[in-house]
Amino acid sequence: MPDLSAPSAFEMLREQYARRLPASLDELAGPTSGTVELPLHVVWSGRRSYGLDRPRSRMSLYRTVLAEGQRQDVVSFLSRDLLVAQWPILRTLISRPLRDAWEAAFPELPTDTTTAAA
Repeated sequence: MPDLSAPSAFEMLREQYARRLPASLDELAGPTSGTVELPLHVVWSGRRSYGLDRPRSRMSLYRTVLAEGQRQDVVSFLSRDLLVAQWPILRTLISRPLRDAWEAAFPELPTDTTTAAA
């Protein structure tokens, strides 16, 4: 018989992502323009360089850092203003446990996809 008190895979993932969160969105001090080169511990294969002035590239960078980065990566590579502006679309591109961890911690993140910035 399964242990009903054991956390689900969803809950375990959500908690894993929650441990990476900054205390406040104001801690996000990443760049808002230029090119960002992610370190190997965040992107171990494939694309590592992202142009913040190109919306698709910027969205890809944020998606990667949110999913793969540690707390210091989140703080160093993400900008509060860009995250908030992109969140309505970005939230649809990340996993549900990741989205839930961020939205539970930061209710100021917009969830209306009709007002998303490109």
